[in-house]
Amino acid sequence: MKISIQFEDGSFKEPTKIVAVGRNYHEHIKEMHSEKTESPVLFIKPTTALCDINQTLKIPENMGLVHHEIELAICISDLCRNVSAEQVPGFIAGYGLALDLTLRDVQAEAKKKGLPWAVAKGFDGSCPVSVFKKKDLQQVQNLDLSLKLNGIQKQSGNTSQMIFSIPELISYISGIYTLLPGDIILTGTPSGVGPLNAGDSIEAEIKNLVSVKTIVEHHGSA
Repeated sequence: MKISIQFEDGSFKEPTKIVAVGRNYHEHIKEMHSEKTESPVLFIKPTTALCDINQTLKIPENMGLVHHEIELAICISDLCRNVSAEQVPGFIAGYGLALDLTLRDVQAEAKKKGLPWAVAKGFDGSCPVSVFKKKDLQQVQNLDLSLKLNGIQKQSGNTSQMIFSIPELISYISGIYTLLPGDIILTGTPSGVGPLNAGDSIEAEIKNLVSVKTIVEHHGSA
């Protein structure tokens, strides 16, 4: 099964992986009672986690709380391995909006037991993404992120608040994982994460980049 992401010009790219970054906004670290790390915290989502954010979001019904986390997403343009921060702009195909949906109860239980939390982050449909747009790096380093749930503001932040910048992230990641054309980087979420329920409406925006609206249903709902 081939999974594609779409660009605003109608072209498509097929990612091989999604590399996500945790603990990249100070206020989110505080709300999760976590600690800042010296290096970026990374985890992987499979490509089957991808779905179109403009379609109805299907979430698991019997796996505990599902939390929303709005993020700036980056698509890689070319094979990217061991690149310097200065080289990073030449390896970016475009930017979009993503939700890093998280099974919070599953994650908390895994953390408590010292176990991996791949299930909590990588389940099918856990990475809704928007259309991607081509932008210069300087255009996305000071953008407001906003997520409203049922008309109520839940998350707000700015990409300038990232602890590790986009060049720092991609340089670091490319030293660990070879990034291939189409691969996606999720850059972390600001504070305000919280639960989703069937019937909820979401309005998510990265100002001057993309805005989306969608609704939430449980898997198997009509």
